[in-house]
Amino acid sequence: MTTLHEPELLLGAEQPVEQGEHREPGGFYRWVTSVDHKVIGKNYMYTALVFFFIAGLMAELMRTQLFNPNGHVVSLQTYNALVTIHGSIMLYLFAGPIAFAGFANYLVPIMIGAPDMAFPRLNSLSYWFYLFGGTTMLFGFLTASGAAAFGWTGYTPLSTATYSPGPGADLWIASVAMVGFSGIFSAVNLVTTIFYLRAPGMTMFRMPLFVWSMLITGILILIAFPVLTAALVMLYADRHFGAHFFTVSGGGVPVMWQNLFWFFGHPEVYILALPFFGMISEVVPVFSRKPIFGYKGMVFATLAIAGLSTGVWAHHMFTTGTVLLPFFSALSLLIAVPTGIKVFTWIATMWGGQVKFNTSMLFAVGFIAAFVMGGITGVMLASPPIDFYTHDTYFVVAHFHQVLIGTTVFAMLAGFYYWYPKFTGRLLHEGIGKAHFWISFIGFWITYMPQYLLGLRGMPRWVGVYSPNFTFLNRVSTVGAYVLGIGMAMLIVNLYWSWRHPVPAGDNPWDGHTLEWATSSPPPAHNFHSLPPVRSTRPVWDMNHPEHSDAVPVVTGGDESAE
Repeated sequence: MTTLHEPELLLGAEQPVEQGEHREPGGFYRWVTSVDHKVIGKNYMYTALVFFFIAGLMAELMRTQLFNPNGHVVSLQTYNALVTIHGSIMLYLFAGPIAFAGFANYLVPIMIGAPDMAFPRLNSLSYWFYLFGGTTMLFGFLTASGAAAFGWTGYTPLSTATYSPGPGADLWIASVAMVGFSGIFSAVNLVTTIFYLRAPGMTMFRMPLFVWSMLITGILILIAFPVLTAALVMLYADRHFGAHFFTVSGGGVPVMWQNLFWFFGHPEVYILALPFFGMISEVVPVFSRKPIFGYKGMVFATLAIAGLSTGVWAHHMFTTGTVLLPFFSALSLLIAVPTGIKVFTWIATMWGGQVKFNTSMLFAVGFIAAFVMGGITGVMLASPPIDFYTHDTYFVVAHFHQVLIGTTVFAMLAGFYYWYPKFTGRLLHEGIGKAHFWISFIGFWITYMPQYLLGLRGMPRWVGVYSPNFTFLNRVSTVGAYVLGIGMAMLIVNLYWSWRHPVPAGDNPWDGHTLEWATSSPPPAHNFHSLPPVRSTRPVWDMNHPEHSDAVPVVTGGDESAE
């Protein structure tokens, strides 16, 4: 049974927060009706984790099919459907929503000292759009024609009614559109909350880097998601209303879909990555017992990544022959500069610090290693000659998974182990957590390194059968996938252990720096009974360690907003 502690009164210049009697329903009714940002945030996180494990089972099924050159575990049509839905779940239903709707919903208001999100009912509506969108996608498997099987990119003309008839494809279109609306609602809420509900003293350059990441991600969502929604409407009109946006016979242009999709798709890569960069920027300083190295450099690097990401969509289209290669190649290579700044900043923060390698920090370091490898191969793919050679091969699959698994899964787990005590008031088991990390980390490299070699030797991606020449490397990759799957299952074991053997965490078990560690675990209904003064980027550290405080001295009559 978890013991919840009322927070002690904070010393110093307290800023009382008004709070009346607040009663919330319990159980299932609370889950369905609550507009509390913390409940909605947890709904997002747990739903996204369910989708993650469903997608993981699909991945294991696909790797089992590829254990033999002519595998018969599933039919080729089913294999194509698994490729499509696995990729769609990971991108649209897990990686993005768990960060910018799950973690952000729960943490951003608390980190800036706000009582809730700016639009609580819109927040709730956003979650239901997400849930119904996700289940709609899975319902495709129950239709007579099966689920969509044209790949998670939905390229035309393959996704038109001629080549992909049946309701499965329509359900995919409707599902992605609903999840897109959900993302737009979340972005509106996040951006408004961050701009208008910050606590006194919380200037823009005192906000935690996770909040900066979420602000910039929200703006990117508002730029990119409407384009995808418009493209989906056009595709649906082609399929059912006789429009010809993407069909040559009616005067349409199939490659226009690629332009529209990747104008969404490349910012989407950073919509997925930036929140996790923000998580790592919170975890690394706390477990290095140092402030983040180069705070403002990190903010401007995030802004630079976001700006550049909206101008490089066509580097996915080098082989179409419709792209100005030098321009898009140069712009793509430029993204390596701000991204490199982030990696060096994390390393510089650890350098000379009192680094504590608990589970959260291990996942953070594992993320950096995986992301650097994925980033290097990304720079290679920004070069047109290499892209022409490796296009549509397993080299791209390996690069894509190293970036996205390394970023969205390892960094997410670093954040999950870090903030789980705040969510629940309980600690996860360190021993199980470390086993979780090491088994997953080893399985990760065994899975994806052979895929680089397969790509360089010419094995195409998204195929359910292959030449016997590729057998050995495919079998090594499949074994690695099983190890990775066992590693991920350790998270379920750890959650079960924490539930059955609760260990109270206290309010600030890691000696954290930011405002969420100033309130109880879990926080009360409106987040705070009182707020500590915010005079730096580390208000809780300042309060607990006045001898090492970063706080800016208060000048009577000064104007804080000028900072």
